[in-house]
Amino acid sequence: MCLLSPSRFPRGAVAVASLLLASGFVALRGAEPDTTSRSIYHADWIDLNKNGVRDPYEDSRRSIDERVNDLLARMTMEEKTCQLVTLYGYCRVLSDPQPTEQWKQRVWKDGIGNIDEHLNNSIRCIAKGATREYSFPYDANAAGLNETQRFFIEETRLGIPADFTNEGLRGLCSDSATLLPAAIGIGSTWNTELVRAIGGMVGAEAYALGYTNIYAPILDLPRDPRWGRIVECYGEDPFLVSSYGRQMVLGLQEQGVASTLKHFAVYGIPRGGRDGNARTDPQVTPREMVDLHLEPFRVAVQEAGALGVMASYNDWNGAPVATSAHFLTDILRDEFGFRGYVVSDSDAVEYPFSKHRTAAHYREAIRQCLEAGLNIRTNFTAPEKFVEPLREAIALGEIAPSLIDQRVAEVLRVKFVLGLFDQPYRDPANANTVVRSPEHLAIARQASRESLVLLKNDGLLPIDPSALRRVLVVGPNADDGEGSISRYGPSNVDVVTVYEGIKAHLGSAVEVVHARGSEIVDATWPESEILPTPLTSTEESMISEAVEEARQSDLAVVVLGDSERTVGESVSRTSLELPGRQLQLLQAIEATGTPVVLVLVSGRPLSINWADRHVPAIVEAWFPGEFGGDAIAELLTGTLNPGGRLPVTFPKTVGQVPIAFPSKPAANAGQPKSGPNGTGFSRVTGALYPFGHGLSYTTFDYGPLELSASTLDLSDDLELSVSLEVTNSGERAGDEVVQLYLRDEVSTVTTYDQMLRGFARITLAPGETRRVTFTLSWRDLSLLDDNLQRMVEPGVFRLMVGASSEDIRSEAEFTVATANLEDNG
Repeated sequence: MCLLSPSRFPRGAVAVASLLLASGFVALRGAEPDTTSRSIYHADWIDLNKNGVRDPYEDSRRSIDERVNDLLARMTMEEKTCQLVTLYGYCRVLSDPQPTEQWKQRVWKDGIGNIDEHLNNSIRCIAKGATREYSFPYDANAAGLNETQRFFIEETRLGIPADFTNEGLRGLCSDSATLLPAAIGIGSTWNTELVRAIGGMVGAEAYALGYTNIYAPILDLPRDPRWGRIVECYGEDPFLVSSYGRQMVLGLQEQGVASTLKHFAVYGIPRGGRDGNARTDPQVTPREMVDLHLEPFRVAVQEAGALGVMASYNDWNGAPVATSAHFLTDILRDEFGFRGYVVSDSDAVEYPFSKHRTAAHYREAIRQCLEAGLNIRTNFTAPEKFVEPLREAIALGEIAPSLIDQRVAEVLRVKFVLGLFDQPYRDPANANTVVRSPEHLAIARQASRESLVLLKNDGLLPIDPSALRRVLVVGPNADDGEGSISRYGPSNVDVVTVYEGIKAHLGSAVEVVHARGSEIVDATWPESEILPTPLTSTEESMISEAVEEARQSDLAVVVLGDSERTVGESVSRTSLELPGRQLQLLQAIEATGTPVVLVLVSGRPLSINWADRHVPAIVEAWFPGEFGGDAIAELLTGTLNPGGRLPVTFPKTVGQVPIAFPSKPAANAGQPKSGPNGTGFSRVTGALYPFGHGLSYTTFDYGPLELSASTLDLSDDLELSVSLEVTNSGERAGDEVVQLYLRDEVSTVTTYDQMLRGFARITLAPGETRRVTFTLSWRDLSLLDDNLQRMVEPGVFRLMVGASSEDIRSEAEFTVATANLEDNG
């Protein structure tokens, strides 16, 4: 379990009153300091219940359990029920950016569990015309959250602080915070140290502004690329995602904020890739659920100590997850050892009644959720919508008061761990030095660079700028950075587009021109994917203009892909082709004979078969963040040697789905061409680009695998060291991602054909050799037996190391020569 940094979780409320005064916090209210209310602030404690006595729950010298029990004993049922609900912030549910007298008439006069997305000025708030007064500059944001917190500290009976939650998938979801590439791009870095730094960056900016609980990372495995939220996920493999998730949680919580994992559980594999209003209905076997979909959550809880979990709104095997004690208690708390609180995804409490039809009425749905292990209901409606029927259910005897005490205690424990009772406020001046600091911008720039994946290169890249007179940058994403802006990330950030990046990088010596060429989608999309329509006159004109520009240019950089119209939450697809008229644009540009580089600015794997056949160079950039245009320009000109690798499989066609890594033996095999049933030759096989794929401008040689032992037995505790030497055999410095795969050659149950068990991104100068070492543990060799109990079986195991799941460079075998070893923990 992660030990939280003591520097971020203070044990006393030192100088809280002076902090409020020095920061100009009181001045925000337009009034002089209230010395009566300020008398609750002492040198090392806060008189939260205003009785002049240092009660146990106000005493940081006491254990957390003592403080929780003391506070719980003092609370009324009205106060307890308010700790079990979210208040959505300004422009979502709250109509006022700061506390008003009317707040004393609302249900949160008795406190609140958490306040979500308050004063973050997300893109949805901007669309509603929300004021920026309390979101920027940064000290105004911190001061505004302080003022809101002060209401709960000073104006409620017991002074229980609110937990300020916020999103953090592309950087902190706050006005002008540091913007990152989409999660699928972060997943392409194969760099866990970078992910740790990203977690620290997001956590530091959150803490400085006053947000105390960040809804990140997403640990879903998007094994169907039609699903819209694939863009928000790290990848399709449990080992890779677990590695990222662990580092993201550690990075966040080291900064003194909680990490809330999304979305528990089995959420990322909806049937048919459908979401939105559709019932997700995941078709996942119990074995797949444990081996694949639960594993990243186990690692994040057991190994990183995540303090929060978001319960998903889907069902599995007939039971809504939010009402399932199997998921929220048996697995999460009892097996994984979770000691935080569980918040619902939007409508997860309502759906048992309104969608799944497993509850006769809303009170019954509430009871089921609380009994299962849910703590806080979150939805885009007023908290009274939940609190009032909850109180009614308690009064009717439908929900036991002891259950309420248990769920409230779990919420309070997290608030004590976060130090909210001892230091509930932030220094606004500090926010100005932390948010978008030079160090944070450097992390964002590194993420943009390392997320880029070179899918194909027939020698066109890197280009020689001195050989260019004129370059065309064309396509709907060529000069449009909106795809990098998400409702789950910062707003009001200037994104460097591909056109801007190339123009700045090539300078005045090369003429760089732009043409849009097409829109992301056509007028009748998505119906046009099944009923093609002729190009409109406007579409013909746009393509013709682009073609004319291409004929006059020495190079055409065609920038195609997605926007939030085609990928994202509730934006699933029924096709994996380029949407709209984008393929026609690409074909028309290629037909001019001008050399073409295709850059995909996208959020999911696309079936770009024609491009793979005809275009000499292809780059997957995903949504590359605020420095994406610069990074792409550096890659094209060779200033940056690409080192990203795919965290997902690219199908050749949507008809191959599901085709994801890992897979069972022969799961993606072809058809027999001989024998009694040898007439089959009716479908395409194989991935367009496999899991782990990515090219470089240099080459790498792999030496033989060296094992610490060829045979393992019980006395070795099943730990194996695997090492090899990797040499940069080319003429450029570059990054190689060394990938270790494992296969159990014979087992009592069917296991995966390959399992990722290690990876390392290394930078090598030309001619440099480095030894890479991996350590395999008992768990790395284990499987689930017939009863879904984890164990290691004796037998032969094969190790494969290479540059992708298909590009294997070195292999070795070892043997486990002992009796079965069952997992006792």
